[in-house]
Amino acid sequence: MWRDLISGNYEGYALLPTDDPYEECYNWFWASINMDETLPKEFLEHLLELCDRIDRGEDELIPFEDVDQLFEDLHNDEDT
Repeated sequence: MWRDLISGNYEGYALLPTDDPYEECYNWFWASINMDETLPKEFLEHLLELCDRIDRGEDELIPFEDVDQLFEDLHNDEDT
């Protein structure tokens, strides 16, 4: 909606002949702001710190290819 609003592409927002396409796009944009998922500042700071620790080599990374095996091993450990 933001892209439509700033590019002037608001033709499809008018449902009735009396509707103003710009006004409809504008109102939908502001209504959609509440629908966006936002993350808390503390969580984002935690992710940045985690990235820094990974860059410094302080945290071990698990290669993506090994994730399935890791889950399978954890599942087998729970069964025994």
